[in-house]
Amino acid sequence: MPEIEMIDAHLLTPDSITVYKGDFNMLQVEVKGKQTYKGVFAVQAFPISNPNKFVSLFHYDEHDKTREIGMIEDVSRFPGDTQAIINEALGKHYYAYDILRINDIKWEFGLLHFDVETNKGPRKFSMRWEQHRAIDFGERGKIIMDIFDDRYIIPDVEALHHLERDAFTRYVFW
Repeated sequence: MPEIEMIDAHLLTPDSITVYKGDFNMLQVEVKGKQTYKGVFAVQAFPISNPNKFVSLFHYDEHDKTREIGMIEDVSRFPGDTQAIINEALGKHYYAYDILRINDIKWEFGLLHFDVETNKGPRKFSMRWEQHRAIDFGERGKIIMDIFDDRYIIPDVEALHHLERDAFTRYVFW
């Protein structure tokens, strides 16, 4: 039987770390009683199903290798200002648009071409017409992945205007 390698996992809690912005607004993490890490970045283990749970913090060592500092089990357990800093760092890595309105959808050559209104203004994007490019989001929502892997979120397909919903479900029916 193969031997299982044990890992030294570090659970990061509000009592064990301080998170703040340092030089050039870069994320810094002080592990109390140990070390301060500069240029920290955050990665979600489950960005779609549990975006605020199981967030790993990483830094680059002196040899420019990525090293994990540890994992935050639940960001909501941290004070509000710390949550905001962590969420801002995640927002830089996981950029997503919330679709507020669908103006038009056209199918051509295996691509769906969207013209939408988002929380960040009007957008036009294309998505390969493939099932794995539209992921379930919660009970009634969808995350659409465009050809550049940018995410577009429809929190609740049923809440769309009936004409928008009909246009969407004509092509994305899975």
